Amino acid sequence: MLKRFKLVMLFCLITTSLFGQNIKFEEFSLDNGLDIILHQDNTTPIVTVAVLYHVGSKNEPEGRQGFAHFFEHLMFEGSPNYDRGEYAKIIEAAGGTLNANTSNDRTLYFQTLPSNQLELGLYMESERMLHAKIDSTGIATQKEVVKEEKRTRFDNQPYGSIVANMLKATYGGTNYEWSPIGAFEDIDAASAEDFKDFYSTFYVPNNATLSIAGDIDIKEARALVSKYFAEVKQGTKEISRPTIVAPDLGEEPVREVVFDNVQLPALFQGYRMPAQGTDDYYAIQMLTTLLAGGQSSRFQKNIVDEKQMALAVQAIPLGLEDGGVFIMVALPNQGVEIEALEAEVDAQIEVVKTELISEREFQKLRNQTENSFISGYGSTQAIAQSLANYKVYFGDANLINTEIKRYQEVTREDLQNAAKKYFAASNKVVFTYLPKSQQEIPSGSKIKKEGGNNQ
Repeated sequence: MLKRFKLVMLFCLITTSLFGQNIKFEEFSLDNGLDIILHQDNTTPIVTVAVLYHVGSKNEPEGRQGFAHFFEHLMFEGSPNYDRGEYAKIIEAAGGTLNANTSNDRTLYFQTLPSNQLELGLYMESERMLHAKIDSTGIATQKEVVKEEKRTRFDNQPYGSIVANMLKATYGGTNYEWSPIGAFEDIDAASAEDFKDFYSTFYVPNNATLSIAGDIDIKEARALVSKYFAEVKQGTKEISRPTIVAPDLGEEPVREVVFDNVQLPALFQGYRMPAQGTDDYYAIQMLTTLLAGGQSSRFQKNIVDEKQMALAVQAIPLGLEDGGVFIMVALPNQGVEIEALEAEVDAQIEVVKTELISEREFQKLRNQTENSFISGYGSTQAIAQSLANYKVYFGDANLINTEIKRYQEVTREDLQNAAKKYFAASNKVVFTYLPKSQQEIPSGSKIKKEGGNNQ
């Protein structure tokens, strides 16, 4: 009997691996344009309510850098029906947790609550969408909050400026040039009317997707959604969707040196990568795992363990709706020159460009990819967010079940071709971070001096 049970479980695992997941959901839309996705899972008495607004730093008008991220904070200020600063207290008093985040492409709000508090979660999100409090007091309060966040997370963190620097170098002249944290001078110069205009443009039901996952009854959830969101009026202003055309970087890598308050030098290499959902995007994601995915990755084995040239080498694919940046960071071991470390990283990159990955390593890579994809949906929060992302970015929420097939269709040749295409000198930006006390400057490099107290 036990043997048969193990065989059945093995069959289930193989079936899941071959044919994807089976996360069931229902979709519908309100007359005001709000898209709704409902996933019922009654195994645990919790529910996640998530609202994704299709606005990020990419959509910010000229002179309004940082607005999308600023609104992530401003939207917790209150409404006519609950006091300023009470949003989090109300949710937490009901036994829930909440958070929000902003990227270059979207802003997401989510709450996870006991399932008997679903109506509360929907009410609170509808208040945010219907008539959030936007006034001089809230704006002044959140200006200080955002400034402190920038100082803590970016200015006073070792290498905290790298994402902003990398985006500016790789996407200069486009709306991907700046990071979501934005520019304080734009926020400070804006009037209350500027903030209200941004709200009435982007925080509208026809620019939002509501995703609910967890212990719900579908019929009841549909009725509650209609109760709280049907009255919200559709937005009438044009929503900016800028086209991103990456600039020509030249034939040789762009190089810059940053002198900062850091103790250890660091090498950052960036390659522009394809947009989310493209065939090459999935190949680049798999190359990330091949090169830097854990203790058995090529960077770890060859550069860190065997040659002991680096304390660590990592790869971070910043995938975006209309492009992205594949960022590699390497911290040299004591006595290792940055130039030598860069040459070794480049040598490993050259291997994937010139040699097909072996069948055995490729199968291991596929297994890692499938395991990571499937295990990523172990919570209602992850499911709710992913359903919203798939709906907004691709118009297909069912990719939560089928996107794994896109990874499975990537071949060894696809990996090699993507490496050749994107890991090219004409698509490369290199930042060398050095302690301010270090005087030697690589010839032909630009110099940046960063402020802050990073250590």
